[in-house]
Amino acid sequence: MPDSRLGVRLGAVILPEHHWPEARSRWRRAEELGFDHVWTYDHLSWRSLRDTAWFGAVPTLTAASLVTDRVRLGTLVASPTFRHPVPFAKELITLDDISGGRVTLGIGAGGLRFDPTAMGLPEWSARERADRFAEFVELTDRLLREPVTTYDGRYYSADDARTYPGCVQRPRIPFAVAATGRRGLRVAARHGETWVTTGDRTVSGPVDSAIGARMVAEQMARLDEACEEVGRDPASIGRLVLTGLVLDAGLESVESFRDTAGTYADAGVTDLVVHWPRPAEPFAGDVRTFERIFST
Repeated sequence: MPDSRLGVRLGAVILPEHHWPEARSRWRRAEELGFDHVWTYDHLSWRSLRDTAWFGAVPTLTAASLVTDRVRLGTLVASPTFRHPVPFAKELITLDDISGGRVTLGIGAGGLRFDPTAMGLPEWSARERADRFAEFVELTDRLLREPVTTYDGRYYSADDARTYPGCVQRPRIPFAVAATGRRGLRVAARHGETWVTTGDRTVSGPVDSAIGARMVAEQMARLDEACEEVGRDPASIGRLVLTGLVLDAGLESVESFRDTAGTYADAGVTDLVVHWPRPAEPFAGDVRTFERIFST
C-alpha cells in the first residue's frame, strides 16, 4: 500500500477508455493498491484520443463504486462545457447514494475545444468561461445543499428544482476545484474542500519535482491570498497536484516516486495524483514498475 510516510494522500486517474470488463479490473486493483482516491476524466472526447473509445464519466464512476468498497471516487474534472447544474446535480446525488458517500466532485472551467464544439456551440472567450464557471459552481453548490432551489443567473438558472433526497455526505459532496487564475482561485476558496492544479499550463513538460514544487508553491501562495480575501483559513483547504500533463510524476522507479512525493509534500501539497499507465502516449508507462511503486 502507499506509504503514509510520504506525507501526501495518493490518487490515480483511470481514463474512461476501456470496455467495462477490462476497466473493472483496474478500478479494483487501484483499491487493492491502497490509493486514497481514484478519478476519471469527464469529457465527451479528449485531445489525441478523440477518435478512440471514450466512455461517460458518471456511468463509469457508478460502475466503479459497485466493485470497490473504500476508495473515494471522482471526476477530475467536470466542467460547464457540456453540462447544466440541474441534471448534473441529480446524477451526482445518485452516484453519492450508490457509492455510499464516497464521491468527490472535481470541477473546473473546462477546455476550449472538442466538448462545446461537439454540441455545436461556439468557443467561449476567457471571460465567458470564467463567468460560466463561477455560476456553475455556485448553482451546483446550492442544488446539492438545498432540497429546492431557484436561481436566476446569466448562463444557468433553476426554477423550483428539486434535489431530494440530497447527498449522503452532508451538507453536500466535497468539491475539488481546479483553478490557477485570480477569479478561479476565489471560487476554490469559497466552495472547495480541495484545490486542484496541474502546474503552469503555459510551460512545456515534463517538469521535474524540484521545479514543479516551486511552481505549485507560487500558485498556493495566491490560493492563500484568495482564502484570506473571502475570510477563509488557508489551512482548511486541501491542495491536490495532478501530475502527467505538465508535472513529471517520477514513475520511473520506487525511489524516484518517493523523491517526487516527498518534494511536493514538503511544499505543502496534501494530495498527489498520477495516471494509470498506458501502453502509448499520453501517459505511457510500465505497469510492472507502477505496481512495484504502489505495492511497496
